[in-house]
Amino acid sequence: MSQTPAMTDQPLPEARLLEMVFPDHTNHLGTLFGGQALAWMDKAAFIVASRHARRTVVTARSEEVNFRVPVRKGQLAELVARIVHVGHSSMTVEVELTAEDPLTGDRRVCTTGRFVMVALDSNGAPATVPALPGAG
Repeated sequence: MSQTPAMTDQPLPEARLLEMVFPDHTNHLGTLFGGQALAWMDKAAFIVASRHARRTVVTARSEEVNFRVPVRKGQLAELVARIVHVGHSSMTVEVELTAEDPLTGDRRVCTTGRFVMVALDSNGAPATVPALPGAG
């Protein structure tokens, strides 16, 4: 049986990461490699899921990844990962990558995606995770 958040003032568990887009993160067009964006998004999902479950977690699936706007060399990439659903041993994490021009402050949501993370026990088997804050 899955658990979803009740209407409450408690925020969903989240993690925030900032990365600078350096030349070694970019392709020949000077924009962020898609694989690098996915790695950063998976890292953010891993952090929020690990902190929520307080267990080892692994990525079970990535889904609905949308590359909307390119992220350019020299921009800041801010990643916000939020747990939006908790099952018995799984957590669905939505991740949003926003690019910011550090000189102008212009910000644009560039990439979004959903990741399913699974908590494991010490034997590597799926383990129970706590409900979201405010869930009945």
